Amino acid sequence: MARPFRQQRAGGAAKATPRSAARSTPRSAPTTTVNPEDGSEAPVNTGAPIQRLHKLLALSGRGSRRDMEELIANGRVTVNGQVAQVGAGVWPGDVVRVDDRPVFLQFEPELPKVLIYHKPDGEIVSADDPEGRASVFDKLPRVKNAKWIAVGRLDINTSGLLIFTTSGELANHFMHPRFEVEREYAVRVFGELTDEQMLQLKSGIELEDGPANFDHIQATGGEGANHWYQVILREGRNREVRRLFEAFQLPVSRLMRVRFGPINLPSRLKRGMMLALEPKEVLNLLEWAGIAAPKGPLKQRSAREIEKASTAFTPKARKIAPPRAGERQADGVTRPGRPDAKAVVKPSKPTGPRRVRQSSDIPAPKPQKRSDRNRGRG
Repeated sequence: MARPFRQQRAGGAAKATPRSAARSTPRSAPTTTVNPEDGSEAPVNTGAPIQRLHKLLALSGRGSRRDMEELIANGRVTVNGQVAQVGAGVWPGDVVRVDDRPVFLQFEPELPKVLIYHKPDGEIVSADDPEGRASVFDKLPRVKNAKWIAVGRLDINTSGLLIFTTSGELANHFMHPRFEVEREYAVRVFGELTDEQMLQLKSGIELEDGPANFDHIQATGGEGANHWYQVILREGRNREVRRLFEAFQLPVSRLMRVRFGPINLPSRLKRGMMLALEPKEVLNLLEWAGIAAPKGPLKQRSAREIEKASTAFTPKARKIAPPRAGERQADGVTRPGRPDAKAVVKPSKPTGPRRVRQSSDIPAPKPQKRSDRNRGRG
């Protein structure tokens, strides 16, 4: 037998039982708050966990955490219109800008992208060159809500393995000196090292910026006056390999990086070609670096995407117009422009009322001469 419906007493409200109170849904808290002074809206904490601003900026691919801390300390980052401080925390919904440009922050980290590139000679590893030389960044595919970071640098005359990633933490693990990640090079020099000189290069010699040495050096052959050597070192100072050989008056005629940490240069990757690492390979890299992998499932890929990812390709350089004088660049810096760039000044249009053509503007016909009037008569 069904229980009778309990009616509400007149003049009073029925008391809610614990069960009915548990079933009741609370009102959603407001997501924004209004500033009474200027009427602007700012998001409030909606219950999501707070995260550090410099960490989220690093996850967005703009650099390492230390670089992001310096960016914040220089006052180039704002949160909800206010200049951010080092160590500040943000919630989902906060408006973050870097150099007055909005930034998309990933509170749930995604699997980063990793590209390996067989860099040829004649290209620089820099996104901004006032001389307008060919750059490796001109060939990189576009990524959404991320930025490519070059793992280490190779000078314009050095070829070989170059790694790009969208993870600032992964790039920092490769490059920071405290991790001592191995770099392996194939070096061709004009001349030959003696056994004593090879031992001295392993024990260390004094350079202009401090002592340096190879962890491993081995002769791999050569013809005539040119000899090849395989060297391994754990730091990436500017032109360090070349300077170590030049200390014994042996100029380097060819330098090629063949390995960086756990990544080797594949033999099928010819000069100027790129290759994207598979998600499983990226997960192995994160495990090697001690970086927590995303907890969510991997993104499902189509058969075409799987085939394209495992195939080496030759990128095409993007055509980038030279900046005009005084034009604002993508990084928010105004530069004077390249020497070959000419600013085109368009003439300004008159701003007054449009004049309607009058009949008096039409010129009167010229009178004909007598000879012209008599011409044509019989």
